[in-house]
Amino acid sequence: MLFHQKYKNSLRYFIELSYNGNAYHGWQNQPNALSVQEVIEKALSTILGEATSIMGAGRTDTGVHAKQMFAHFDSHIVFELTDLIYKLNSFLPKDIAIRDIFKVKDEVHSRFDAISRTYLYRISLKKNVFTFNSVYYVKQSVDVIKMNEAAKILLEYKDFQCFSKSNTDVKTYNCDILKAEWVFINDELHFVIKANRFLRNMVRAIVGTMINVGLGKLTINDVHNIIKSKNRSEAGYSVPAHGLYLLNIAYPEDIKI
Repeated sequence: MLFHQKYKNSLRYFIELSYNGNAYHGWQNQPNALSVQEVIEKALSTILGEATSIMGAGRTDTGVHAKQMFAHFDSHIVFELTDLIYKLNSFLPKDIAIRDIFKVKDEVHSRFDAISRTYLYRISLKKNVFTFNSVYYVKQSVDVIKMNEAAKILLEYKDFQCFSKSNTDVKTYNCDILKAEWVFINDELHFVIKANRFLRNMVRAIVGTMINVGLGKLTINDVHNIIKSKNRSEAGYSVPAHGLYLLNIAYPEDIKI
């Protein structure tokens, strides 16, 4: 049950959620387009009875999905966590789901305190009428062994400017990639990549490059040269957003109160 009483000082909460990104222009608020952040902020503000902003753990692009996303917000309002979860899920559209809400320490930040992020890219190797808007269909056969060889190369480098969207305002293109591999799941080929941080469009550019390796358009040595070039135009195409999922975000174990 929600109350109108207020704490003397605001408390910080984490929201764990998932969403299907097909209807949204990414996570972050946009001036003339619908975002996931905007929809959640409106629902949260309505339920709590006061304007409430949230800060997401990252910025997924237009059409990208999240199986696990985190955001934090501060509030003076007294409420039961389970009741707020229920009310939000009742209020929100069917393509956004709140999985959990919990208190964290005041200084914890959903974006800056994340230890790692894991993404999944799904490729369908057979035409499927039920997954065409959530999986990228590749008609040609690909050499997965070579694609995994290319994936291992990523662990040898730090600077991934070649896979970054142009005109970004980042201070560094360095990322620590902790895992990168291709696996078969039924009729789908899944690419799982884990790193401390990602650049804009990075995963989609990596996947497009590795598909070109699998198709024989690029060699393993080409991948080394592409990364060393630091030139986006040298890398492969950017695969469609609808096959990309933010899979997991990890935090230190001591963030909760």
